[in-house]
Amino acid sequence: MKPTTAVLLFLIVCALIAAGDEVLAIEGQTGEVPLSAETQACVSCHMLYTPGIVHDWLKSRHSKTIPSEAAKKPALEKRMSAEDIPENLLRRAVGCYECHSLNLDAHTDSFSHMGYRINVIVSPNDCKTCHAVEAQQFAGSKKAYAYQNLAGNPVYWALVSTVSGMRKVENHHLIAEQPSAATLHETCFGCHGTKVETKGLKTLTTRLGEIQVPDLSNWPNQGVGRLNPDGSTGACTACHPRHGFSIEVARKPYSCSQCHLEPDVPAWNVYRESKHGNIYSSKYQQWNFDVVPWVIGRDFTAPTCATCHNSLLTSPEGTVIVERTHDFGARLWVRLFGLIYSHPQPKSGNTSIIKNKDGLPLPVTFAGEPATEYLIDTPEQSKRMATMSGICKNCHSSTWVSSHFAKLDSTIRETNAMTAVATNLMARAWQDNIEDNANPFDESIEQLWASQWLFYGNSIRYASAMTGAPDYATFKNGWWNLNVNLQQMKNWIDIKEEVQEKDR
Repeated sequence: MKPTTAVLLFLIVCALIAAGDEVLAIEGQTGEVPLSAETQACVSCHMLYTPGIVHDWLKSRHSKTIPSEAAKKPALEKRMSAEDIPENLLRRAVGCYECHSLNLDAHTDSFSHMGYRINVIVSPNDCKTCHAVEAQQFAGSKKAYAYQNLAGNPVYWALVSTVSGMRKVENHHLIAEQPSAATLHETCFGCHGTKVETKGLKTLTTRLGEIQVPDLSNWPNQGVGRLNPDGSTGACTACHPRHGFSIEVARKPYSCSQCHLEPDVPAWNVYRESKHGNIYSSKYQQWNFDVVPWVIGRDFTAPTCATCHNSLLTSPEGTVIVERTHDFGARLWVRLFGLIYSHPQPKSGNTSIIKNKDGLPLPVTFAGEPATEYLIDTPEQSKRMATMSGICKNCHSSTWVSSHFAKLDSTIRETNAMTAVATNLMARAWQDNIEDNANPFDESIEQLWASQWLFYGNSIRYASAMTGAPDYATFKNGWWNLNVNLQQMKNWIDIKEEVQEKDR
């Protein structure tokens, strides 16, 4: 039975009474923080029906600081970067309605809910209202293009669909079937994101009766490069989980470990085995993950992922070591993750636009020649390497740092060389019609070849870059695997060629 309006109002009043003064005004950093009437209505109801997210928000900085006060903080302590925040948002807590009612005209997922017009999804374009610089930086990153870089690249798509697609046997052959959208959402696109579209409204039966909400495809969705119903790309909540949006969570390596782990991007696994990871695991309880700026030596004593890739860092004396960035590749000069070889970082986060001299959407040819027009040049590489070295030198000597990066350069050259040997074997198999290259990932030898660069070469480079995980680089998805893999590829080709010769 549907409740009447009177019943709904009675429930809301009861919720307000049950929640107490905490709902109407919250004790913040500078006294009581007022809530808008709209957010009060949201909290009063959701305090009963989804108390977990309400209490998560109540503990957040959003609930305890109003934008007009946050804007007065010294430049280095500011967490918001927008200059022109709408007047109606300045003097109240950043609550449910303040985030879920932004840019309504752009959102196809907007709908009427309990007398208010709101959006289901809060997108980077909405967060931009207060965090303009961060949103702009993120918008140009590879993370923001993570969906397009997979779906818009035929080579990547062949890999994704081969990995996740169904197989059946017909006439002694394995026949591939396209993976379902749900399957894709739980594989590569689970991290990269998929396209969220509004298919109209659907009716849900709740404890308040029947309500109508948008019917969204590919939702829920945590993908860092998802396509949102307002036309924006990305998800701030991939790193700053809703509804607490904690900087502490984003700074700890567990957030990155959701996607950056073995076998293809083993950053978390390598970090955990490294000296830095050892110090983190032993000492992180004593560190301050919530302060801005983040002070080297005082707030933490070993880097996490965020330290090197995006946090604003200063010395104990207040000298800026590196500015904050939400383009997580902006400090990187080389891309360790290679398809097929490691190479200089791309100029654009949209890597689907890259074409090499072979006409393939890859940053390097099979022969190892980079598509230089799409990649950063030598001066830019040197500039970024100096930035990263500057972070390292706040704990290590110049000699230690220069020797570390020289070692990394050697590792990159040698792993690329080992990949070249495997690629030449693969090219030989295709040229001699031992294998069909229509799909370069569906035959046994092709899968050995892909493992050479996708798993083993990447693992070695990550282990070298992240200050030491030698067992990982040697035996655990490392040099041992590179060599065994090459021998298996050669043996496979030799056997196939012998069979071909006998058949002639």
